[in-house]
Amino acid sequence: MPRIPLLPEHPEDPAAKALFDRVRAARGTGFKMPHLYRVLGTAPEMFRGWLDFAWPLRLNARTSRRLRELLILRGAQVAGTAYEWAHHLPMAIEAGVSDAQIDALANWRDSALFDPRERAVLQLAEEVTRGPSASEATVAQLKDCGFDDAAVVELVLTASFYVCVSRFLQTMNIELEPGYEAHLARM
Repeated sequence: MPRIPLLPEHPEDPAAKALFDRVRAARGTGFKMPHLYRVLGTAPEMFRGWLDFAWPLRLNARTSRRLRELLILRGAQVAGTAYEWAHHLPMAIEAGVSDAQIDALANWRDSALFDPRERAVLQLAEEVTRGPSASEATVAQLKDCGFDDAAVVELVLTASFYVCVSRFLQTMNIELEPGYEAHLARM
């Protein structure tokens, strides 16, 4: 059970309802509100801030969505956050991460399936997730792989944000929605 009750799909609170409507306008009227959002909606101003930060990371970043999804999946593995993994696995596949890479992700250092840029991003994911920060060597490795300063900022912000997501999900004990369990076998 989540530590904060889930709001209904169509909450009575006008501020929460407006945010849910915003999400549905972007995702489609039939979009089923995830449990994460149904907890966040309990604090509408915080949920608004979450959306205003998370969506640009997901949709407006210049770095490859594929690389960012690899980063998110590896962070979810390191943190042991099943909810994050299950929700981002389909996004990673849609962004072009191969099934072979997903299956090799836990042992990426021993796999020939990842190029130097991907390895630098995976190293970043691990260091930021384990904390307290990425090493100077890892940031230098990102730059050596051709990521400019703006791309480094995007990648570090993405890794850091998803640490926040992981901590929130785990602290609030947010349960995975039905239908996502099958993704956990690949974690």
